[in-house]
Amino acid sequence: NLNKSDWIAVATLDGAAGDGKARLAAALTATERETHFSSLIVTRSGVQWDHKTSSVSAAEIRTLGAIILSEKPMKDIDPELRAKAMMLGVAALGLPALPWSEAAESFRARIIFLRRAMPDLELPDLSSDGLSKDFTWLEPYLQGISRKSDLARLDLLQILRSLVPHDILQRLEKLTPQRIEVPSGGHYKIDYDGDGDPVLRVRLQEMFGLHSAPQVADGRVKVKIELLSPAGRPVAVTQSLETFWTNGYPDVRKDMRGRYPKHYWPENPLEAQAVAPRKLR
Repeated sequence: NLNKSDWIAVATLDGAAGDGKARLAAALTATERETHFSSLIVTRSGVQWDHKTSSVSAAEIRTLGAIILSEKPMKDIDPELRAKAMMLGVAALGLPALPWSEAAESFRARIIFLRRAMPDLELPDLSSDGLSKDFTWLEPYLQGISRKSDLARLDLLQILRSLVPHDILQRLEKLTPQRIEVPSGGHYKIDYDGDGDPVLRVRLQEMFGLHSAPQVADGRVKVKIELLSPAGRPVAVTQSLETFWTNGYPDVRKDMRGRYPKHYWPENPLEAQAVAPRKLR
């Protein structure tokens, strides 16, 4: 009974291949298959990303045309092939699968901003679209990594730094300072995240005496200042302190004096002494 045979050799077939009937056929043993079709049997090593296990899998596969004859798991995998398969896995998982630390995110945001503000520097595109377009930038760091959980070992900050020219890294703190000193003596973080200009969030009273907003990117961009109340709530946003002190501050002063009567609200903020951070607490 040919129905119980794994392999048959068909001499005559009626009808189309999908629903035809074999009129003349004989059972084919595994030995006969290996003997008669040896020239068509191919053995190859397959290294690929397994979506179900989120890991790299490897097997020695024997095929006869499109038919898989056998598949045997491999223990020793070529490091380069494994890294390439892992790279494809990361591409499938997406950027969120990588271990994004606060430092890596901050560095990335600064480079994205600087690339936008100073296109003449020809910096790499570290945006989500730029990094996802081609993951070859990550491949050299995937040696010895074979599963999603292994990605936690990556130092993403150092990997991103390796993509930026060394001379820019040396100038980065000057071009995009992470923190800035304000008239009160406090040092506050500049937020480069987002599509707009960088933002400095600071209590209004700490900015008394400052005539103009700080500049970054070699003086090409003014920092957007989000001025806060003594309680840390936004009361104004400006990139032109000189305009704010003249046009916006009088109304803000009137409101703040009502809410915080014990605090210092001078009539002339440009000539006033900034309030130290410790006195605001």
